[in-house]
Amino acid sequence: MAVQTVATDTDLSLGPAVALSCRECGERFPLGPIFACEACFGPLEIAYDLPGGDPEELRKRIEAGPDSIWRYAPLLPVPADVADKPNLNPGFTRLVKADNLARELGVTGGLYVKDDSGNPTHSFKDRVVAIAVEAARAFGFTTLSCSSTGNLAGAVGAAAARAGLRSCVFIPHDLEQGKVVMAAVYGGDLVGIEGTYDDVNRFCSELIGDPIGEGWGFVNVNLRPYYAEGSKTLAYEICEQLGWRLPDQLVVPIASGSQLTKIDKGLRELIALGLVEDRPYKIFGAQAEGCSPVARAFKDGHDVVRPVKPDTIAKSLAIGNPADGPYVLDIARRTGGAVEDVNDGQIVDAIKLLARTEGVFAETAGGVTVGVTRKLIEAGVLDPSLTTVVLNTGDGLKTLDAVAPTTGPSAIIRPNLDSFRKAGLA
Repeated sequence: MAVQTVATDTDLSLGPAVALSCRECGERFPLGPIFACEACFGPLEIAYDLPGGDPEELRKRIEAGPDSIWRYAPLLPVPADVADKPNLNPGFTRLVKADNLARELGVTGGLYVKDDSGNPTHSFKDRVVAIAVEAARAFGFTTLSCSSTGNLAGAVGAAAARAGLRSCVFIPHDLEQGKVVMAAVYGGDLVGIEGTYDDVNRFCSELIGDPIGEGWGFVNVNLRPYYAEGSKTLAYEICEQLGWRLPDQLVVPIASGSQLTKIDKGLRELIALGLVEDRPYKIFGAQAEGCSPVARAFKDGHDVVRPVKPDTIAKSLAIGNPADGPYVLDIARRTGGAVEDVNDGQIVDAIKLLARTEGVFAETAGGVTVGVTRKLIEAGVLDPSLTTVVLNTGDGLKTLDAVAPTTGPSAIIRPNLDSFRKAGLA
């Protein structure tokens, strides 16, 4: 593990965060830019001293906060004055009550789409990067970096530009052009690497261990414990937007699996703080068939997730060796959920279904969650009589190639009424 130059503990101001804790053995470490346990090499996550007292007072404090993830600053590893710093202020995106989609799918208990395409760079990645930026500032990093399947690269580029930091991000060379342009436009360095995302991630791990990487904060590697906490804000917002209550069922896309595990962590924190009533909920994971190692392990009853080589149009989920895969399996089984996959054709159909019924144009990951929701309902696994929240994590304008071959004008006519009538559109 590389030695990084960082601020001392006395310099740190990361709110209620008090330590790093190993998810495997429980060993604790001081806050710093490390991501693996020195005792067992397990992943580290943030341990907190969360606010106590009257839950109603905490609810009021949250509700009086800004319309961004910073309303939840008392529950995040960020300084108390985070909302006053130059950042992109992501979050508090809309929760769409999807009644039209519910009728199509036969859902009677209430169906919602948490639409994160409204974030500054049009994906949920703005949430996690915003937290990582605060850690990078605290540790004195001057360059912000990442390995990315696309959305994260754009989020890092934009956040670094706003924060006045240099950015250098790494992507597979064959990403969708929309994501490449969006990552490059912010003026940082964008590096395409020949290979899959897993190859890109391995390269970044080598760079961290080299003197070249001194002063670099890799949001999803050496800043990963902080970065990952941003996904909790999805859980916080969903519950607040439902009137401070837990949904019965959630359908969450799986790339690395971190988003799903942190949503579960966020729900459990709300319960522990008394902000929501403690009652059962189920979490379902969604993968593309062309990259579905977690779904395969779940269906086979295995605890080990075997890596695969991705081959799917859902490039934002194309991580063949998902770091949090085993924890996703644990959560799906503990909550009574499941992990399912859909093929590329089903992804495209689901993107169009969501757009046609609710006016929400999802990227391919959103097509995966909607497609899996439909598949789970048809299989009798997901209960249509319960309140269900489906995540759309990005904007369909980033993945136009997925739907372009089967989407276009209804007709091309001459500019006159007779031509319009002959086209059968009158």
